Amino acid sequence: MPQETGTQTNGINSNVTESSHTTGPEPLDALVVGGGPAGLMAAEALAAAGRRVVVADHKPSVARKFLMAGKSGLNLTSAVSVEECIGTYGDAADRLRPMIEALPPEAITAWARGLGEAVFTGSSGRVFPQAMKASPLLRVWLARLDAGGVAIRTRWRWTGWGAGGALDFATPDGPRRVRPAATVFALGGASWRRLGSDGSWRSVFEAGGVPVTSFAPANAGLEVAWSDHMTAHLGAPLKNVVFRANGSESRGEAVLSRRGLEGGGLYPLTPELRRGAALSVDLCPDIGPDILRARLWRASTKDSASNRLRKAARLDPAAIALVMETGRPLPRDPAALADLLKALPLPYAGLRPLDEAISTAGGVSWDAVDDRLALFSRPDTFVAGEMLDWEAPTGGYLLTACLATGLWAGRAAAQTDA
Repeated sequence: MPQETGTQTNGINSNVTESSHTTGPEPLDALVVGGGPAGLMAAEALAAAGRRVVVADHKPSVARKFLMAGKSGLNLTSAVSVEECIGTYGDAADRLRPMIEALPPEAITAWARGLGEAVFTGSSGRVFPQAMKASPLLRVWLARLDAGGVAIRTRWRWTGWGAGGALDFATPDGPRRVRPAATVFALGGASWRRLGSDGSWRSVFEAGGVPVTSFAPANAGLEVAWSDHMTAHLGAPLKNVVFRANGSESRGEAVLSRRGLEGGGLYPLTPELRRGAALSVDLCPDIGPDILRARLWRASTKDSASNRLRKAARLDPAAIALVMETGRPLPRDPAALADLLKALPLPYAGLRPLDEAISTAGGVSWDAVDDRLALFSRPDTFVAGEMLDWEAPTGGYLLTACLATGLWAGRAAAQTDA
């Protein structure tokens, strides 16, 4: 294997290969393609099992999406039970169960502490590093991987499979071909293209006979064509409301943005909204229908509609503006008005584009992998992270499954004969 030389990229240690070439495929013990959280966790598992590991990533530095997500506070996981955590993964819950059980939320918290990061649990149950950033944790993690013999090659873009199980890469030194004994792919989904998750691997996998489910936005905002009436309220939050779609509901906040609605209160409903389900919002979730009707009955008929909503329903200006936007003409009957406030329709034109979504649904079909996450068509090749066809709401569940599948795939790949 060529000697690796260290460089500094954005303050994080990484390695690039020297420019020496070989006439045939370079033999590798274990290769991880993709340097995000799933890939790095797979590399750590492989190294812990005594395998000599190379991580190849097509960007100038690894874990770029991880670092960007951590700028606003790195949500590591959520302090919930294993069953509650597994329940957030919808149709993929049964397949992910053994992986989450092997690396449950409390184990992720312990893993972060093992990297020297103090953590805390917020009022919402979400777990964060005390530093509220990803960079300190990543820096220590990469140093630990380096100490374990993991070599990282950046600006290495995988271009396809060659003959005899070899993998082809475009590198700064020209085309390179390697033949690993075991390979873990962790190339991410198809959102945040500029950070590396561009989904370009899909066509290569499909050409190689691996079934891939089409990508779709997950944890995405909604397109809403607001009238000029809403201009003064754009950027304002809708606080403490409950969104409902097709029998599912989510309590939280959303922001009235220039192009529609976005926020954690909406994101858990993305699977239903992606199918075009009607959306409504309960603007008074802590006021029962009968109490709300009584308050509206007592409201002065001399008040304007806005004042009645403010005084009787205790709505803030953003919520009042939304009622005026989507609910007019308002019912005169207080009971009908109360019903409207408890289920205000929110027409929307669709989800925000795929590249603007926080994450994606779709990816390598579960039918393509066995219980070890190995491809049926290539038993020495494993898949982890958002490449697999699963989705989860925000709140630490995305990172939890990425780390858990990375660990699972890495441990399984370590059993592959060298």
